[in-house]
Amino acid sequence: MKHSSALSRGAARAHLDAAAARERLALNQAGLEAARSDLQTGAVTPHFGLWREEIIALLNDALATEWVCVLRYRRHHFTAVGLASPAIASEFMVHANDEARHADRLARRIVQLGGEPDFNPDTLTQRSHAAYSPVRDLQAMLRANLIAERVAVEAYSQMVALIGDKDPTTRRLLESILEQEQHHAEQLADWLAPA
Repeated sequence: MKHSSALSRGAARAHLDAAAARERLALNQAGLEAARSDLQTGAVTPHFGLWREEIIALLNDALATEWVCVLRYRRHHFTAVGLASPAIASEFMVHANDEARHADRLARRIVQLGGEPDFNPDTLTQRSHAAYSPVRDLQAMLRANLIAERVAVEAYSQMVALIGDKDPTTRRLLESILEQEQHHAEQLADWLAPA
């Protein structure tokens, strides 16, 4: 990574000073100085040094999950049949578009952190937390999508907890995506509920 060497300069000292600064509720002066000097790293300041690579890896796995969900929802949109299928198929496309927007937001954040979004189609399903599911029955589609949304809710909840205060911007991004995933899961559960 092009930012790795720039981040290492002053990062170790900045992290040691950060602990002492937190104890006094004072800003970490070494971190501020490093932020003044390492201009080539853009928004990535010494604060990210310890966790940046791990956060990028988490985001790339979430990115893979979102794209697998886009593909699954689009397939279900085009292959849904039955009396209730027009309304549900239409909603599958809405969910697919929401997932694509999530993927775009994740990719943007990965770049902001100095990483590269991994769109490699050969590894998407291996890195995804959710499954693709080529089922054809409408009820099976709803179940597959609900399972995927529940997995996404759990994965995003865990990522929010893991990141905590290490990267507030990424945490807020994940929380906003989590909110939409919870809404998707509620909709799917409502459609599956017996009438």
